[in-house]
Amino acid sequence: MDNMLCDELLQEIFRRLPSTPSSSLSVSLISKRWLNLYRSSKTSLSLRFLPHNSVIVSLSSLLSFYPYLSSLSLVLSDTTTNSTSSNNTSSTAFFDHLLLIVYSCCSNLHHLRFLAGSVSVSSLLSLSKACSHLTSITVSLSRPLFLNWVVSFSCLKELCLYVCSIDGVDDEIGRFGFYLNEELDAKFGLETLCLSGIQADDKGIGWLWRNCKRLKKLQLKSCDTVGDGESFSSFILCVEGLQEVELRKCRSIVDGVLLRLAEYCASLNSLLVYDGGSREGLLEFISTCRCNLQKLDLRLPLDLNNGHLSAVAMNLRGLSTLRLQSCCLVTGEGLKILGTALCSSLEELALINCDIVERELGLLATLGQNLRILRKLDLSYNEMLLDKEFISMLVSCNHLTELKLRGCRRLTSMALVSISKICKHLQSVDIMNCPGIEAQAVEFFVLNCPQMRQMQIEENKVSDIARTWALHKVIEVTAG
Repeated sequence: MDNMLCDELLQEIFRRLPSTPSSSLSVSLISKRWLNLYRSSKTSLSLRFLPHNSVIVSLSSLLSFYPYLSSLSLVLSDTTTNSTSSNNTSSTAFFDHLLLIVYSCCSNLHHLRFLAGSVSVSSLLSLSKACSHLTSITVSLSRPLFLNWVVSFSCLKELCLYVCSIDGVDDEIGRFGFYLNEELDAKFGLETLCLSGIQADDKGIGWLWRNCKRLKKLQLKSCDTVGDGESFSSFILCVEGLQEVELRKCRSIVDGVLLRLAEYCASLNSLLVYDGGSREGLLEFISTCRCNLQKLDLRLPLDLNNGHLSAVAMNLRGLSTLRLQSCCLVTGEGLKILGTALCSSLEELALINCDIVERELGLLATLGQNLRILRKLDLSYNEMLLDKEFISMLVSCNHLTELKLRGCRRLTSMALVSISKICKHLQSVDIMNCPGIEAQAVEFFVLNCPQMRQMQIEENKVSDIARTWALHKVIEVTAG
């Protein structure tokens, strides 16, 4: 009985350890018993591997040590991604075998991220029977697309599909193709959908749009279209209830999607557009949308200008989060107009790699004076940002809880000392790749920030004294 209580106590301690390689290594050095208890306490596991036959045996053996996994990520190593991009039927069979091992060993999974390689429809149907509690699936598929297997996962809330350029196995057309136009009932509860690599001839997408009647979050990445011609009209059916939309590298469809969102979606509260769009389409969306947008995240170096910021200031006064990256055509005048308009609502501001921050003296001071309720500030990768300009903003933003300065190479220890004196509510800071900040300043910072809980900084800048105090004050120090 004492041994059982001791094991349970150890497992509870292990559950509270950070999921880092160092934690696993430290535990394994004590004893095999501790290592087994540590593994059995884990409910989440992430693995990267090389596509070799020995992986099948190794994976089966490894997963047997983790009997209570509810979340598993299995990803092909980056070094082999390109070499496996032209896989044939035999490689699909290999990845199907890997998936079989997963659902044979981990029947309690709720979250599965399987990006080892494209898998067949039949293996996904088998997965649905073995892991009936799955709520989130990320998987790669080959063309032609057959998505009817989705309905077999009765608990599914989140689906991420990465479409490969390889043609699928021909015999699955006959086995599953007759379901293509079948409508589903209202029990189909998918709420989050992520699609990557969709092309104009992918006909199965229309079926998905027609049946996603409860969709709240949509992510599109590197998509040339939302499907064939019929799919776009079906796309409108799932737009109405959307709350979050992310469009990454989808230049050819951004305008069409934004137009539909402005016209049909009144529930949207978060929009992200990266690397693709048009000035006119974005301006029309900002000027005509009927939604109460809370979060706007844009990385459009050549498509975003002061006209868009003026439209945001006029029509999106309820914004609580604004993130701008690489905004080459924006000037200080546009940001000042924005700061004045959003003074009573904006709680998070990111100006990442925006040269206007470095180019226009006094801009940050003006923004700080207007945006006094800011809680989160991200000025990462403004390499020429100086202490004086940064501190001039900081003195007005003394309620910050999160601050990111990664890659601000001209900032010095003076900036960090000023942060510790001004921002007494700060809980998280990122000062990676800031060579001007020295170890002595880091030590002073750790000693004088009572609310600090997380720091991202190079290990060689954390002295023994700083590390001891970080442990004493429960501050997580990482080099991520």
